[in-house]
Amino acid sequence: MKILIVADKVTEKLLEPVKGAPFLKDIDLIMSCGDLPPEYLKNLIFRYNVPLLYILGNHDIRYKTAPPDGCRNIDRRIVTFEEKKIIGFSGSRWYNGGVNQYTENEMRKFISKMRYSLWKGGSPDLVLTHAPPRHVNDAEDLCHRGFKKFNNFINKYKPSYFLHGHIHRLFENDSERVSIVNTTQVINCYGFFILEI
Repeated sequence: MKILIVADKVTEKLLEPVKGAPFLKDIDLIMSCGDLPPEYLKNLIFRYNVPLLYILGNHDIRYKTAPPDGCRNIDRRIVTFEEKKIIGFSGSRWYNGGVNQYTENEMRKFISKMRYSLWKGGSPDLVLTHAPPRHVNDAEDLCHRGFKKFNNFINKYKPSYFLHGHIHRLFENDSERVSIVNTTQVINCYGFFILEI
């Protein structure tokens, strides 16, 4: 399975055809880690003709009035795609009271409400979030601190992949995006990243 993950920055070349075909070949699924215009997600679906799952970032203020048609919001939901279980959590740490900003305690409650679904359906293979776990790819300013509760989630459920955006950083190569926490690959998907499973 080949997954295109996008976050935080519109990458025009993903939308440009190459000899009539999409820029990237053989994409099975697209996932968005947030802070992207809904029109961009709709254009990605049009170009690649595959399902698109998304969560919201702290700057996604237009999704209530202009949701991306054909895309699926998986905030606080578990979905299955090709036998892989995927769970999503929107938002960043609270810093000024804007949309999709949550305190550590609020995120704890969101995850606690998913406990039965996680017990019934089993641990997820992929976690899709906007913010990273605390002290893993995050920063020290209030806006860009990760959630401690995500660290607990990784320790308890041991997902194979924890995919996030929010932390704007340029990478020389994709290996710089990846941090290992226990057995989980925590990946900063800023811009775009291709995950092959």
